[in-house]
This record gives sequence, C-alpha cells and structure tokens, in this order.
Amino acid sequence: MENPIQFVQWLRSVAPYIHAFRGKTFVVAFPGELVQAGALPVLAQDLSLLHALGIKVVIVHGSRPQVEEQLALRKVEPRFHKGVRITDTTALECAKEAAGEIRLDIEAAFSQGLPNTPMAHAAVRIISGNFVTARPMGVIDGVDLELTGIVRKIAYETIHPILSAGAMVLLSPLGFSPTGEAFNLTMEDVAVSAATALRADKLIFITETPLMTDSGGTELRELSAHQAQAVLQAGFLPPDASFYLRHAIQVCNNGVSRAHIVPFSTDGSALLELFTHDGIGTMVTYQNLESLRDATIEDVGGILKLIEPLEADGTLVKRGRELIEREIDYFSVIEHDGVIFGCAALYPFPSEKMGEMACLTVSPDAQAQGDGERLLKHIENRARAAGFTRLFVLTTRTAHWFLKRGFMPANVDALPKDRQHMYNWQRKSQVFIKQL
Repeated sequence: MENPIQFVQWLRSVAPYIHAFRGKTFVVAFPGELVQAGALPVLAQDLSLLHALGIKVVIVHGSRPQVEEQLALRKVEPRFHKGVRITDTTALECAKEAAGEIRLDIEAAFSQGLPNTPMAHAAVRIISGNFVTARPMGVIDGVDLELTGIVRKIAYETIHPILSAGAMVLLSPLGFSPTGEAFNLTMEDVAVSAATALRADKLIFITETPLMTDSGGTELRELSAHQAQAVLQAGFLPPDASFYLRHAIQVCNNGVSRAHIVPFSTDGSALLELFTHDGIGTMVTYQNLESLRDATIEDVGGILKLIEPLEADGTLVKRGRELIEREIDYFSVIEHDGVIFGCAALYPFPSEKMGEMACLTVSPDAQAQGDGERLLKHIENRARAAGFTRLFVLTTRTAHWFLKRGFMPANVDALPKDRQHMYNWQRKSQVFIKQL
C-alpha cells in the first residue's frame, strides 16, 4: 500500500458515518439511463458494500429509455401529455418487457462473486414481487392517460421482514390494482412512496443529471425543503433536475429526513455522497442539518477527536478529557449531520469585562467554508451577551487570521491579571485583543 497512514486516517474519518448508518433504511432509485450507460455493475458493488455495513437497502429502478427502445422496435410513436407518458396496451407491454429485462440485469449484477473483486464473498439476495398497489392516473385536462398509474400503497408490512432477514428489495415502476390490472408508474413516484411508507432514513436518487447549480453557477450542495422549493420556483433548473428536486421535496415533507440527488457520471458517487462531508450531489433536508450551538457533555468525545491532531503538533495547548468535561460550558460547537466539525471556547474574566477565545478549531474536512468565521462571530456574541467589552486570543501560528478579523497585537500586560499569571512563557504565544 502506497500510503497506509492516509488509508487509516480515511477509514477513521468514515467511522462516524458507518456507526450512524448501521440498521438504517435507504431507498436507492436510479433511472434506466444508468443501466443504458453500463453503470449498473459498479452501482451493484457500491450497494453491496452498504448492505455489508448493515444498511437496509430498497432498490427502485426506472426504464424510460428501454421503453422507448421497445416502442421503436414496434414502430410505435410514444405519446405524452405534459411530460407524462400516455400508456396504451402496446406501451404497457413495452414497459413490462423493459422492467423484466432490467430486473434480470439487476439480479445478475448482484450475483457477481469473482475473487479479487469488490463482490467477492458477497451473498446478496434480491427479492421482488407485487409490493406496489396502484390506481389509474385518470383523465387530466381532458386527456385519458389510460394505463398510466400512480402508487396507491406500498406493502411495507411485507417488505420490513425481508429487509430484517438480510435481503434487499427490488421495486419496478409497475403497480397492480386489486382487480389484477397492471399500471405503468414513474420511478420517482415509486421511490417517494416506498421511502414514505417504509419510514426510510434516506431516499437517494442516482441520476443522469449533473450536480445542480444556481443561476450564478454556484453548486447547490445542501438545501432545506423550504430552500429547495424557492429554487424550484425560481425556474432556472433544467426540466429533469426540477423533476428530481420536486420529488426530493415531497419525500422530505412526507417525513423522510434526507433526500439526495447524485449524478452517476462519477465513479462511486453514492459512496462519495454518503461518506464524505460535502458529498458529490445535492442533499435536501426537512431542516437545516448544520447547527452552531453551545456544547454539552455528550460532545466531549467529538471535541477531543477534533483537537487532538492540533495538540500533537503544538498548535493548541493539551487538554485532557477531565479538563474538557469540567469546562464544557465554555465551549461552542458546529455540528453537521451528527458529527462535530468545529469548536471554540469562551473563558470569562468578568472583573475586567474581558473574555478569552480559545481552542478555535475546524476540521480539515470542513475548512475554507467559513466555519471558523461563524464560530468567531458566535463567540463574540456570547461575549457581548455576558457584558464583555473586549475579546482576546493567544496564538502561536494564526496571527494573520486574527489580524484580518479586527484583532490588534497587545502585550501580556494587557491581559487580565489572572490570565497573566497563567501565561506560558515557553510557548511565547502572541496576544491579540479585539474591542467588541
């Protein structure tokens, strides 16, 4: 291995996600374009890894290009109304053939097991069946959509035991009525309905669309459902991206906490989205997942993990667990998706109306995103609320950062008397003070 230390650091960095995801239910939906692009075997490997990590996976596939191919072979012109396929008996037969072919391709992909491949020793079982009850979409604007349907019910009471038994569940974009009719459905409708009925923790769309950007070209990495609705209403997204975003908003409003829209053009996009801080797609949440808050005793472990590398290289003064526990009320943290990515402490010196900001730290995975600035503003606000008029810091390596943010150099004599007595003359930290 070329860089074992880097590998170990990476593996440790994904450990919080592994712990958080174990036992959770993810619905993963992808369009027929992914199969057409030849990306199914690699996706199967990635989903098998999720399965091996203890995640319950429900797969929903689409089949639009495959249906188009079947119609073309029959020399039948497809018909649409407002972007929705009008499914006559011929189109339904094409949908059945396409779904059956893709289902077999999926089962074959998960049956890989050659030695020295990611699927070695994988024993993944895929269960499919009549789990989707549907009804006709009916007549819209005077146009009969015939055998095009919408989901009426997902057999969650049957699917849950299958997932608990260690198998994956596969849902096709077809549904059945109590009278035995079959209906052509959209992959997105099935995915949203399944995630809602199963009370899934995530819905992940692996899509043919690139990463969403706003009208100015800025990447849209994370949106609350409210923000996503505003993006939709602004009207600058391409139609396909808007379609996925609309369903992501819907599923979040239905109680699923997170929906992801991830382009399949990047190898391993699902893993990159789930196991890295910024991901590679757009995440829609019911609420904003990032919070800047006062620390609690439960945060001690996360703070220690965050500051240990900086203590080791001498950037920060060493603090043991007992000291952090005693002083936890002085700390504030930035938490994102259950993981602490930044912290800072405010130590009070009320007689001089001064506060010391210490232990300002942001994880390397989250730097250059303004979190250090946000922590500084938060500490300044805490200091003002406590009646302090000045904030000071002691630093050995980040003097320019504080100078750029309004701190002025000062002598040790300018510190509160009690802090002067604790000054470490061996470290020779520089003193900076800011008027509040």
